[in-house]
Amino acid sequence: MQKAHDLKEYREELRESLDNDFLRTTLDNFAVAYRAGRANAFKGMDVRGLISDIAASKDAAAAEADALFAEFKANAEAAGIHVHFAKDGDEANAIIAKIAKDTGCKKIVKSKSMTAEETLLNHDLEAEGLEVTETDLGEWIIQLRHEGPSHMVMPAIHLSRFQVGDLFTEVTGKKQDSEIEKLVKVARRELRQKYIDADMGITGANFAVAETGGIGLVTNEGNARLVSTLPRVHVALMGIDKLLPKLHDALRILKVLPRNATGQQITSYVTWITGANECLAAEDGKKEIHYVVLDNGRSELVKDPLFSQVNRCVRCGACANVCPVYRLVGGHKMGHIYIGAIGLILTYFFHGKDKAKNLVQNCINCEACKDICAGGIDLPRLIKEIHARIMEEDGSPLPQKLLGTVLKNRKLFHTLLRTAKWGQKPVAEGDGFIRHLPMIFSKEHSFRALPAIAKTPFRDWWKENRPYVDKPKYRVALFSGCVQDFVYPEQMQAAVKVFADNDVEMDYPEAQSCCGLPVQMMGEMKASKDVAAQNLKAFNTDAYDYIITLCASCASHLKHNYPKLVMDKPGLKLKADAFSEKIIDYSSFVNDVLKVKKSDFNESGGKATYHAPCHLCRGLDVHDAPRQLIEKGGMEYVECAEEEVCCGFGGSFSMKFPELSSELLRKKLDNVEATGADVLLTDCPGCVMQLRGGLKKRGSWIKVRHVAEVLADNKK
Repeated sequence: MQKAHDLKEYREELRESLDNDFLRTTLDNFAVAYRAGRANAFKGMDVRGLISDIAASKDAAAAEADALFAEFKANAEAAGIHVHFAKDGDEANAIIAKIAKDTGCKKIVKSKSMTAEETLLNHDLEAEGLEVTETDLGEWIIQLRHEGPSHMVMPAIHLSRFQVGDLFTEVTGKKQDSEIEKLVKVARRELRQKYIDADMGITGANFAVAETGGIGLVTNEGNARLVSTLPRVHVALMGIDKLLPKLHDALRILKVLPRNATGQQITSYVTWITGANECLAAEDGKKEIHYVVLDNGRSELVKDPLFSQVNRCVRCGACANVCPVYRLVGGHKMGHIYIGAIGLILTYFFHGKDKAKNLVQNCINCEACKDICAGGIDLPRLIKEIHARIMEEDGSPLPQKLLGTVLKNRKLFHTLLRTAKWGQKPVAEGDGFIRHLPMIFSKEHSFRALPAIAKTPFRDWWKENRPYVDKPKYRVALFSGCVQDFVYPEQMQAAVKVFADNDVEMDYPEAQSCCGLPVQMMGEMKASKDVAAQNLKAFNTDAYDYIITLCASCASHLKHNYPKLVMDKPGLKLKADAFSEKIIDYSSFVNDVLKVKKSDFNESGGKATYHAPCHLCRGLDVHDAPRQLIEKGGMEYVECAEEEVCCGFGGSFSMKFPELSSELLRKKLDNVEATGADVLLTDCPGCVMQLRGGLKKRGSWIKVRHVAEVLADNKK
């Protein structure tokens, strides 16, 4: 678990993980295999529809939590079970310790429970003199190592079989083989007597069904069944977020949970417990069962209009499975107790600001977690909101404050960019790059070359070169964002050529500026809102059929975040809704609206591969259009491995965490070069900056271009 007090110390901890070759290889292999397994497990299913149904079901359950608890308690007690309510972790632990004392229990076996990890249950029970043994293989291993889980489903994924072999040698006092099958046998042999000797078994619960008063457990090992059946006392600890009205609601989640967690259609064991059952170990032949239902801030989350969706989490761990940052550093560095994207959020609410302040900055905003979440939780938005809350409480670093101030003043911002054009002359090369990094950058940022400010920004070019279109098919507005306006204006110029040739009348509102995503990523929410209002006022939305941007990040931010940013201003909110409806990315407009044909372009004969910007493939759910345009535009498309995995840019992320950005870029460029393509195409200037800068540093033969540039070059 990360222990750093500030970002500098946290980055030092991250470097430890980056130096762990085994961890990196293991998480790489799992990430690749997981995607294939999950896709196969969900084949033929309406995944989006199912997730939407789960979200609605969980939201409804959360809103009725008090009534569901009362029904669950009544039905469970009617079946002979004792039901307790705990307001926080300390109370839950105290209840369980008292149950152990009242029933004369001394030895406890546990199956895996993230809720028990949340309350630090083992620590409190051991402090009471009780012997507690984890029986899930991964949990037992990390218990012996005095560690926390590094994944919600696979707690010991960070360890090699050789490390486990050495650990078992130490525990048993005998030299143990490192073969997995033999290690499993050692665990079974060592744990078997623990089951027999135990007085109490403690489990979690994946579902708590109000209509039956029963619980459901989803596991891949038989230990949970042994824990819940062999000891004479069984305690199940669960959050109120596990309450569901009917068994049908649980079965719906069960369709998604194993598929999303591990790519399995169903886990090895699904156990339903309803009522106190027979138990030969008990004096009266009847098992004593207790359900401890925990709040620990969950009821307050339900009342929050934004964060109430957190209670939809089914603890599948998929947000970690697809997170490019988790893949690099693992759960001990990307979590406190709960890990991955959901962990960044839950840490703030369950364990406090100090534990969360570094973690929430380590989100690259690739939206992979949101795209895969079984509960449809908008994880990136919630992470950014927590970051903003912390910044508001603690105050922002000076550089962030300055950037926010500058972006709110469009004329000042553009004046600074124009000034930078002249200031860069001593270090600018003829190929569009800066010869060497300015002193404000450390050597950590030398993994890529940085671009120079363009000689003529797009807004100046536009004034002299705006085309006249007679009898237009469409009237559109162009949104350039700051990078394509001042760094890569040639990308916008290419779009103008293609649009003019297809009878599209264009407007470029000069009062537009940066979309504001950079400051939102930094947690500067007020500045982000001010910039959004500034851009909304710059566009006469009713005058256009579409508002087009060639930046995937801008497009996603404008479309999805602007209406949320101005929710407290009704007049502006109406404008933002209309504005967002007309936002479209370049590739979708050209391919799906203009419907260009292969016959419109010359064959260039070159091979091109593609990098899918995160905010295009996930933020806008655009997958086919750019790839189809590559083929229509006269190039041979060569598929690249992991095309839809982040390149490591993430705007300000690459500045805060250059060591992580560098490694993500290395993986991406290795895959790109393996295709043998001549050109790497993409739909985002930020990605162009990262990819082109990285290939320049490598001395690679591959050219990086925007899809728009190739279409303009090959237009007949």
